Amino acid sequence: MGGFAAGCGSASQHAQATAAGFVRPHLESIFEDEHLLHTNPANAFEVMRRLGVDRMRVYIGWGYIAPDPKSRAQPASFNAADPAAYPAATMAIYDTIVREAARHGVGIDMTVGGPAPLWGAGSGAPAGTPPQYQAVWKPSAPEFGQFVRAIATRYDGRYTPPGATAPLPRVTFWSVWNEPNYGPDLAPQATDHSTVEVSPALYRGLLDAAWSALQATGHGHDTILIGETAPRGQTTGDQPGNFSGMVPLRFIRALYCVDDTFTPLHGADATARGCPPDTAGSQQFTTAHPALFAASGFADHPYPQGQIPPNVPTPQEPDFADLAALPNLEHTLDRARAAYGSHPTLPIYSTEFGFQTDPPEALSRAIDPVKAAYYMNWSEYISWRNPRLLSYDQYLLSDPPGANSLGGFATGLRFFNGTPKATYPAYILPLYLPVAQAKRGQALEAWGAVRPARYAQLATHAPQRAHLEFRASSAGAFQTVKTLTITDADGYFDTPVSFGQTGTLRLAWTYPHGPTIYSRSVTVTIN
Repeated sequence: MGGFAAGCGSASQHAQATAAGFVRPHLESIFEDEHLLHTNPANAFEVMRRLGVDRMRVYIGWGYIAPDPKSRAQPASFNAADPAAYPAATMAIYDTIVREAARHGVGIDMTVGGPAPLWGAGSGAPAGTPPQYQAVWKPSAPEFGQFVRAIATRYDGRYTPPGATAPLPRVTFWSVWNEPNYGPDLAPQATDHSTVEVSPALYRGLLDAAWSALQATGHGHDTILIGETAPRGQTTGDQPGNFSGMVPLRFIRALYCVDDTFTPLHGADATARGCPPDTAGSQQFTTAHPALFAASGFADHPYPQGQIPPNVPTPQEPDFADLAALPNLEHTLDRARAAYGSHPTLPIYSTEFGFQTDPPEALSRAIDPVKAAYYMNWSEYISWRNPRLLSYDQYLLSDPPGANSLGGFATGLRFFNGTPKATYPAYILPLYLPVAQAKRGQALEAWGAVRPARYAQLATHAPQRAHLEFRASSAGAFQTVKTLTITDADGYFDTPVSFGQTGTLRLAWTYPHGPTIYSRSVTVTIN
């Protein structure tokens, strides 16, 4: 699939501006906003179509839907693998979400994960551990597998809930757990003064159980992601301990039972991490843990690190997996899998990403919304240029209600009151120039997307056209300098543009029977 739009430039100009004709595979957009989904699913998917989103991430937590989740005793006569055994009122919202997604033609990334109901959690949590942390303490892999089996059966395309007249739509895209290298999601992370990794072994068991459940319910050919790792963790002091975060590349090495040199662990080091203690066991590792080697992809949450530009890895943190460090993540996965003779590369999916803004957060990790819009488009360009990366994610449409000067993870495209940030139009119409300075007559690469183009073309049965508009810094109005016909399935274009003078470039596109919208403006300097 080509990554170019048909414009006025020649093929040679395209090659000049795109590093010898780079061709982009599919890069789908994933969006997550649980509040929006649960409040009004039909409206949520209408909004997603207007934004141009390919897929919404839907998190379905085991302890959120299981009966008696605060009890240490599983309900009597409860069949955890039966989709009808879960409270109908609780499941109704997920059924509605799946139906509305199918009706609107928007995909779903169904993430099955924790917390566990207390009857599915392990014992031995430290005294005084809050209930929410007890629910992620050593969750039972067999019980989790039964839960996944129930959800997978419910959304296999054949299941009709009691009282319904038609089967629920089929879900074909799955992911397992959320941030297993983060203590509030899975604990303990490490023992023996944080020298022995524990959460990777716990997650390995959860993966095995979920994989078996999905295979047994007819989802073996679906897209199944593993990982969902947080991009960073604690590397100083007695960390991550029980409930802090483990750096993701350390987590992955322990998950695959290899040491820092990617040699399979043996002896006591292996046994302490739930790994096979000898060579014979290592030879059976791929068979024993098929999800680690046969999954469709590895999901990461490559959040940026505050004020650092998106192309700069976090200094002195070689085991982070933020956006700029994704090559390190890819290398670690490749070497860990190769230790067992598995050489096919595992695709990477970004399934949670966004920029915290000030306002409303007055913290060092937050940036001005205008700068966030710039970094957002830059990040998507980096993603587009990485053929191993198959998705670009946005976490939250609107800031959560608790977002304020003290924090609150304000990654929304809108403030809590609904006012759009500068990131809102930047998301719908990305525009980025890798180099924005040139000599007169020299072509510059203009990259971007009309994200809703696919839905608009389905509605109008006509090609979608957008306009690159330029305004000279001396004076005057914006004028079209290039008309683009969007041919890429994901709405992307990558085209050369020449400028006669310094000024401002923007992208314009008109919704079918709706308003014209504009990208952020990019300053172009001509010497």
